[in-house]
Amino acid sequence: MTTTLLLLADTHVPARARQLPDAVLRAVDDADLVIHAGDWIDIPTLDLLETRARRLCGVYGNNDGPELRARLPEVAHVTVEEVDIAVIHETGPATRREERMDAAFPVVDMLVFGHSHIPWDTVTPAGMRLLNPGSPTDRRRQPACTMMRAVIDGERVEVELIPVERPSRAQHD
Repeated sequence: MTTTLLLLADTHVPARARQLPDAVLRAVDDADLVIHAGDWIDIPTLDLLETRARRLCGVYGNNDGPELRARLPEVAHVTVEEVDIAVIHETGPATRREERMDAAFPVVDMLVFGHSHIPWDTVTPAGMRLLNPGSPTDRRRQPACTMMRAVIDGERVEVELIPVERPSRAQHD
């Protein structure tokens, strides 16, 4: 059996976009599990994903206020097939990230994180996969807004970085 995950972080609605892009919503509909690594900003986005996703695992980020922090943990854990996954918003600087995360999450197979808006896909010295899907609404200095799709089949994980086209502000004014 295979399980399809949609990895999101740093949606920043409504600060960076009035709503989630249509491509994100279609990907939510197609996923068996949606993982959101924080910086939602608003409650309606959490409510939307809770009702639309088949299954949702999320954490709060540094820009999330008390209402989101009351509903979401700082760190979440979920097991998908034979893969143990942790989710956190911030991992600190990129330098020595792999070594720090091995020490912080010694029994995790995959760590999904956000905060930087920079897509990241590496494997630590201990073999943990580190994934940051970037942001589907705020590309910062990246060439495009992004999200990730991961397909898990037993212990095997295949990951795809997906560019996301944001609707122009004029389309929603």
